Amino acid sequence: MASVENGTTISNKDKIVSRIRRIKPSETLAITNKAKAMKAEGIDVVSFAAGEPDFDTPDYIKEAAIDALNRGETKYTPVPGIKELKEAISRMILCNNNLEYSPEEIIVSIGAKHSIYNICQVLIEEGDEVIIHSPYWVSYPSMVELAGGTPVILSCSEENGFQFDVDDLKKKISNKTKAFILNSPCNPTGAVFSEELLRQVAEVAVERELLVISDEIYDNIRFMDSPPKSIATFGNDIRRLTLYVNGVSKSYSMTGWRIGYTAGDPVIIQEMSKLQSQSTSNPVSFAQWGATEALMGPQQLVFEHCETFRKRRDLMVEGLNSIEGFYCIQPQGTFYVFPNVSSLVGKSYNGKKVTGTAELAELLLEEAKVVVIPGGGFGAEDHFRISFATTMEMIEKGLDRMREFVSRLD
Repeated sequence: MASVENGTTISNKDKIVSRIRRIKPSETLAITNKAKAMKAEGIDVVSFAAGEPDFDTPDYIKEAAIDALNRGETKYTPVPGIKELKEAISRMILCNNNLEYSPEEIIVSIGAKHSIYNICQVLIEEGDEVIIHSPYWVSYPSMVELAGGTPVILSCSEENGFQFDVDDLKKKISNKTKAFILNSPCNPTGAVFSEELLRQVAEVAVERELLVISDEIYDNIRFMDSPPKSIATFGNDIRRLTLYVNGVSKSYSMTGWRIGYTAGDPVIIQEMSKLQSQSTSNPVSFAQWGATEALMGPQQLVFEHCETFRKRRDLMVEGLNSIEGFYCIQPQGTFYVFPNVSSLVGKSYNGKKVTGTAELAELLLEEAKVVVIPGGGFGAEDHFRISFATTMEMIEKGLDRMREFVSRLD
């Protein structure tokens, strides 16, 4: 509601604080909302926008949460999470990465996204710089900005499989640099950073006392013989500087359960807990019990889902590379591909010139009824992020529609 001061009407919009006004709305919001509206009208839309597995949460995990509800686990829990879940997280990190973290070095939050937000709020302040490799997950820069920091973008090389050069990282470091956000396997590219590169980054971080926020939420969705290496494994010095972030959302199809966690220096973890105590308090009680079962229970479904994703990836990459104007690198992890479509920009559709990938994505939705996410929000205008977290049949249908649409460009 507007107010009046000295005869001048003041809009409530003008009262919004500057840190919020600086945050850009999601560049994907318009296209995804439009797709939802079309689906609601009964239009047959193929969506490659999903940022979550299409599999249901396994029954044994649901049953653990239901059992928790039935025995009355519906009250507040300790702010940083229940002891049983933190012990399960500790065991899982030890099993997957040979890293030992005590429960006191772990905090459970409302998803890995919340974990990273809390880290930024605790560690970043006005004047601090945070290096983020690009292409990046859309929320990293905004989280840094909300904490008062400045994102510093480090470009990855598409020609080198979306890896970055450690010498370029060194050039980005200044006396204001506080942290480096590392995401491997990477959303949106699917890149897994090489062990040698991670070792070099660890050496630089230790030398410069640079904190590393290591987002490893996709670590179980990988297509190599051996699991991705965590940067925290390269010695006690880098372990001290690393905030290891993970969660159950992607590996166990539990995106809506909102359980993520951070492992790291207990001094930082304690401050994150203090922040969380004054914001959200504890994560949902019975969801924590479901997450405990996810980590401690049978893991066979995780591997089976990964193999399904591998087959979908192969179909998607082969299909995209067969479409004129698409160039798609085969990802090593996640359930995304990140094809370069820059050669299609400048072409015309029905006499109208395509001026960018955002417009191209909108045309694909309107004319081909296929949803893809333009790369601008990920720091890479020339690309689309395309999810293959859908069935083989839907992938084939979407590829056919995109191929037919591109054939009409001139």
